[in-house]
Amino acid sequence: MKRILAFGGSTSSTSINKQFAHYAAHLLKDVDLTLIDLNDFDVPLFNVDLEKSEGLPENALRFKQCIESMDGIVVSLAEHNGNYAAAFKNLIDWVSRIEGKIWSEKKMFLMATSPGGRGGASVLEIALAAFPRYGASIEASFSLPSFSENFSPEGIKNEELAKSFAEQLTKFSNSI
Repeated sequence: MKRILAFGGSTSSTSINKQFAHYAAHLLKDVDLTLIDLNDFDVPLFNVDLEKSEGLPENALRFKQCIESMDGIVVSLAEHNGNYAAAFKNLIDWVSRIEGKIWSEKKMFLMATSPGGRGGASVLEIALAAFPRYGASIEASFSLPSFSENFSPEGIKNEELAKSFAEQLTKFSNSI
């Protein structure tokens, strides 16, 4: 059975990206699913002086071990001012000090959503360009605009978006 890690790229207790990542991951069949919360991987603000004096934070090491133990990753990135959420960026900065290939060549379904009409498109574009350089094998991607209008606990309300999402989820599922 394939092991899948799912998380949202935000530390908000009400993160729509965590909701979306967990929703997508639960649709995968015959997988061993691990859902995480970035709050469980809190690390200090990255600083080379701190790294020299105290070494790598235990939570960065735990996050990297978690990635390495998986076959695939489902992540939905929060967009803050057109980029990654600070807590997510900080964690991957620390993890990159362990090994530059943060994502350990794992298959990935990369998503984003936001309250706005672009659905986190800016952060998704950044990640689609950057993550492969850090060892991600991006198999599928999807951006969900206007989260509260297009999503409910039952799924994606908009028929066209639901069809596009299903196609991407199938691509990812077939790759693992």
